[in-house]
Amino acid sequence: MTAVPNPAKILVALSGGVDSSVAALRLRDAGVPIEAAYMKNWINEDNILGDCPWEQDITDARRVADQLDIPFRVVNLMEEYREKVVAYLLDEYTRGLTPNPDVMCNREIKFGVLRQWAREHGFAAIATGHYARRAPLPDRPGDFALLEGADPNKDQSYFLAMLSQDQLRDARFPVGDLLKPDLRALARRAGLSTAEKKDSQGICFIGQVKMADFLRAYVPDAPGPIVRADDDRMLGEHRGLHFFTLGQRKGIGIPSNTDGKAYVVVGKRAADRALLVAFDGAAAPGLFTREVEIRGLRWNTPTPPNPADGPREFEGRVRYRDARVRLSFTSTGPDSGRVVFAEPQRGLAAGQIFALYDGPRLLGGGVYV
Repeated sequence: MTAVPNPAKILVALSGGVDSSVAALRLRDAGVPIEAAYMKNWINEDNILGDCPWEQDITDARRVADQLDIPFRVVNLMEEYREKVVAYLLDEYTRGLTPNPDVMCNREIKFGVLRQWAREHGFAAIATGHYARRAPLPDRPGDFALLEGADPNKDQSYFLAMLSQDQLRDARFPVGDLLKPDLRALARRAGLSTAEKKDSQGICFIGQVKMADFLRAYVPDAPGPIVRADDDRMLGEHRGLHFFTLGQRKGIGIPSNTDGKAYVVVGKRAADRALLVAFDGAAAPGLFTREVEIRGLRWNTPTPPNPADGPREFEGRVRYRDARVRLSFTSTGPDSGRVVFAEPQRGLAAGQIFALYDGPRLLGGGVYV
């Protein structure tokens, strides 16, 4: 029998890191009834090169739950993760695109499969350690805005760009109003075992596995020429287009010229699997763009732009670490739009995630065509 969700009971997704640990700490100290769960998505059973410390992460998460005296369990989502994230990742790379597994992991797994699991087990919401904020919309009772985290160096709203309003209603971000140094100070004062643990920099929930190693294990090499875009001169060979993305400068596998200029990836040609490169700079063909088409748009705002509205002035984040930039957005359908940037943007690769903002408020996100 499916449990009836307790309107006050929250499931904290404990990853074994300090951010989710403090999320649980703050909720407990606020008197919120909580339990904790570790999402088991990947155990490196294929022996991919790299550090995949899932066992240590589970141990750390369980230790924090014990310290906070809250129930803890491990939820096995490995099959769903393979179907919804790994398959997407490999399909996109195989087609020469540049996917973002972290965004899809949040949409499909953490606030998708785990959210459904939580509701079936009597929880009303999922709490995470994301640096983002959720605020009620004063003119729409029951609806919420998703805002950037208070720490500009740690804001993770970009990774939540494709959540829906329904998912946002069931989301809680207890550390979104904190600066990272203050969060670690809270963890130290509480004596949490994760207080000094370093942040993970690997693929979402896989650990410190390098993307190149992951692709090498799962996508067959498909060699092709490295070609200079302006004169079609062959400069070398590559092992597969999936190892490269637009705007990439390092690891191309060809030397710079005698003047010290560096090559940059400016495109991929499917017909002969050619990797197109040019000397880095404003004149590099295809490197900078002023206008892009967006597909697969997912809105968290209950009032997304309508095609009848015409162009709207917004801001956007073209990559996670990039600052918001000014742009004009025109809706071309319920899940598509056209973006014209105020200033040309560098290295926008097909398949990457674009996040649309109205000031610090995230409206939604989609994929570059």
